[in-house]
Amino acid sequence: MLFALLRSDLRAKAQWLYDEVNFKTILKALCTDGTFAMICYRLMQACQRHHLVPLAMLFNKINPCVIGRGADFGPGFVLIHSHGVFINTGVRGGKNIFIEHQVTIGAEKKQAPVLGDDIFIGAGAKILGGVRIGNHVKIGANAVVTKDVPDGATVAGVPARVIKIYGKPVDEVTAA
Repeated sequence: MLFALLRSDLRAKAQWLYDEVNFKTILKALCTDGTFAMICYRLMQACQRHHLVPLAMLFNKINPCVIGRGADFGPGFVLIHSHGVFINTGVRGGKNIFIEHQVTIGAEKKQAPVLGDDIFIGAGAKILGGVRIGNHVKIGANAVVTKDVPDGATVAGVPARVIKIYGKPVDEVTAA
């Protein structure tokens, strides 16, 4: 399972960075910022699953990101840039989650975000509390998300608001 997840993560990162997946692009993706953090996260997750808590703690501590040991993401978890990323231990995420630098995904009053599939989170964005983020969502740079986000939405601003749904401006969607 560990190797399948790592393979999926590296393939997703190579596709994101180079628009193709082959030995060369995967090798290049291995050498980019964020990949070490992705590998540390997956190793930590595997150690947690196998009750190897001291090893899980070690991988958690050497990770340049702060990702809680209980955080759980599906295949295709990509840290585009790892600097300043904080993810609460209660966060659950689907597949193909792409995260840029300075992102916080945090709990509030013991309620953590739940993320769907195929999500992009821009630099500096914050997702806080027990919100649900739908599938195929884009969260703009520096957005602060404190409310649920529907499928296909693009959100931006402080506080974040829906500006597009499946690529169409919200005005066009509500008028239809």
